[in-house]
Amino acid sequence: MEFDQNRAAKPFSVTLPDMIRAILRALKRWQSKRATRQILAQLSDHQLRDIGLTRHEANRK
Repeated sequence: MEFDQNRAAKPFSVTLPDMIRAILRALKRWQSKRATRQILAQLSDHQLRDIGLTRHEANRK
């Protein structure tokens, strides 16, 4: 088998628009998690227990 036959046709098929979309998705995910953490931070320990979380878990989310 020749070298050219064993090589992928497009080793890197990621385009610039694909990379931009991936970055935007990551930013949206980060913003969503940040908003969730802010909301959870406002809850009391009792309220967190009601939804099955500890303060430590709420800070990690």
